Amino acid sequence: MKKNLIRLLSAVLAGSLCMGLTACGEPGTGGDGKTGKDAIKVGLICLHDENSTYDLNFLNAMEEAKKELGLSDNQIIIKKNIPETNECKEAAADLADRGCSIIFADSFGHEPYMLEAAEAYPDVQFCHATGTMAHTENKDNFHDAFASIYQGRYLAGIAAGLKLNQMIDEGKIKPEEAVMGYVGAFTYAEVISGYTSFYLGAKSVCPSTTMKVQFTGSWYDETAEKEAATKLLSQKCVLISQHADSMGAPTACENAGVPNISYNGSTKDACPNTFIVSSRIDWKPYYVYAINCVLNGQQIKTDWVGDLSTGSVVLTEVNEQAAAPGTQAAIDEAAAQLKDGTLHVFDTAAFTVDGKMLTTYLADVDTDPEYQPDTEVIKDGYFHESEYRSAPYFDVQIDGIEQLNTMF
Repeated sequence: MKKNLIRLLSAVLAGSLCMGLTACGEPGTGGDGKTGKDAIKVGLICLHDENSTYDLNFLNAMEEAKKELGLSDNQIIIKKNIPETNECKEAAADLADRGCSIIFADSFGHEPYMLEAAEAYPDVQFCHATGTMAHTENKDNFHDAFASIYQGRYLAGIAAGLKLNQMIDEGKIKPEEAVMGYVGAFTYAEVISGYTSFYLGAKSVCPSTTMKVQFTGSWYDETAEKEAATKLLSQKCVLISQHADSMGAPTACENAGVPNISYNGSTKDACPNTFIVSSRIDWKPYYVYAINCVLNGQQIKTDWVGDLSTGSVVLTEVNEQAAAPGTQAAIDEAAAQLKDGTLHVFDTAAFTVDGKMLTTYLADVDTDPEYQPDTEVIKDGYFHESEYRSAPYFDVQIDGIEQLNTMF
């Protein structure tokens, strides 16, 4: 009798754990009687909406993932304009209560609130873009993801460098006047990694180039970004790129007739005379991967990193009207080398710090409140970015790049 009761309890517990779509690997039945793929619901939390190129990139990727997976519109629930506050936790809880088996959030500051939601809903998978905490928290239902966007920015930098060379060859600027500007949001490692890789790509083809960076203190502030670009133009920058999410900088460049490398999508329609190319992360491969893990009862990686080879790092078509001749061919050649490992973006032979080659560096990979360095990241002659966790940790101030402000 006692053994039978134990067996019965075990069966009930096993059934409850495997209801719906869980890590047990058996597609279950939703509350409406649907099973398997038809039962899953996916949530997405966005910091802004379609007006932000950053958030639009996530929204477009989810739409493409939905099509590839054969999901219906009512299986995707999206919450927009969710700030990096407790409102994010409330949004995640609401999505879980509405039956979402997996919930994604798209902004760095969402992470602590997503973690709290993961603790409150252990049967739901929470996936956070650009975060740093998953690999130290070690929770089965909390995950971080990013992509090696520094590869894309390096390739975009090559396009910038070739444009500078064209301007030099045509006598528009002297080699020492090949000064680029960069509009950055914050002095986070993610931004530093991005603008450094962009600079190194440009420098690989235009050795005389230097760069100035102006920070805005916001991921999305069209006025501040336009003002930052205007300041960079006043500093005699002859080409501008950005890691910020509005049309502020591209618009300023188009108005001034200055070449521009944008981010997260083409600005060719609005800036036909100055837009050259744009790099971005395509989140579709990660969405498809993570959702399939839930569907198949597989564990989602704690830290997932996509790259050029997975289709997670992409560039727009080159705008031949603004780009230098041969730009696409140069990008294609470098992309092939990045894929086969014969080229490394942060090759320590390609830059110096205070006039010296960097031979050792402890990065803050296991983030703590004091941001203490903890991991050696230079080996085999290059800085190993996004290998020890998904989010970037390259925060080195290299020679040739000047920060005009550092308050953010």
